[in-house]
Amino acid sequence: MSLWADKHRPKTLEQLDFHEGISNRLKSLASSGDFPHLLVYGPPGAGKKTRVLATLREIFGPGVEKLKVDVKIFENGSRKLEFNVISSPYHYEITPSDMSGNDRIVIQDLLKQVAQTESIDFTRKMKFKVVIINEAEYLTRDAQAALRRTMEKYSGNLRLILLCNSTSTIIPPIKSRTLQIRVPSPTAPEMSLVFNKILEKESVTSFDDDPSIFANVAANSERNLRMGIMLLESLYMNNDQITAKTPMILPDWKGVIKNLGAEILKNRNVQMVQSARSTFYDLIAHCIPSKLILSELTWELWYLLGNVKSGNVDQIKGSIVDACSTFDERLSLGQKDIFHLEGFIIKTMVILEKNL
Repeated sequence: MSLWADKHRPKTLEQLDFHEGISNRLKSLASSGDFPHLLVYGPPGAGKKTRVLATLREIFGPGVEKLKVDVKIFENGSRKLEFNVISSPYHYEITPSDMSGNDRIVIQDLLKQVAQTESIDFTRKMKFKVVIINEAEYLTRDAQAALRRTMEKYSGNLRLILLCNSTSTIIPPIKSRTLQIRVPSPTAPEMSLVFNKILEKESVTSFDDDPSIFANVAANSERNLRMGIMLLESLYMNNDQITAKTPMILPDWKGVIKNLGAEILKNRNVQMVQSARSTFYDLIAHCIPSKLILSELTWELWYLLGNVKSGNVDQIKGSIVDACSTFDERLSLGQKDIFHLEGFIIKTMVILEKNL
């Protein structure tokens, strides 16, 4: 049994329920015969990958859904690196940031291999292959430089689609060689439309006819459609009847970060740092990205400081956000994420100790 978010994922551009202008633009590009490199960016859960996969189906047909997972082996000196690649006869999907500092090797070797392989399917109108690069904002500078050279050298039989939440870390040469498409988050009414369609397809009748239920789901998921659908499904699975007063079932890791923020305000000592380290290790082990941990913790501290009675609260908030931006950059440049998360905790404690 698959999750609703996967089961009801649109497969064609016509099936998408919002951002019709973006869908029409992608459809026009797919039929133009001159498909460019793309840089698709926007917040999580806005539908970036769904739109990209639907565009590939528009170009190549349903064959893009015949997916397989291959393990590629790359050599870095005496070391052998294993890397998972999702592929179809027409495209590849990779996440080079999983290789951390070795992402340049993946970019150089894999893309070169893909670009130098000629298609033997003479019925295809488009002779190029497409490579989707997830989490492009986490690529190192060396990897991005290698990517730029690949885009220039193999543009005849290779198209790249970069997916990212923000373009702030993408180097200008890549931006200038791609068509940038921003996919904003869906609005609450647009999310409600999607929720209604899913409940109708699943023949679910346990939700009250109250629009505030969907509005609560949209707000608690921060307009992340995938998270909203999963939250909707969890409500259905755990309640016989859902009303506007039914408590939302939020991800466990958010509760962990919420408790951590409260502990930081209460206890500013060495024991707290050691406890935070264990919490960070658990979150990272459960595949919660370090940058997401940092941003969520910063927002939680911002919220908690709103209840603190002090004339320096605004100054404290500004200093914590400044510290967050510093350690966010260090997460991009460094190797051991746990060090930078601990550094943010210690810096925050120093700020609180000086101003409260």
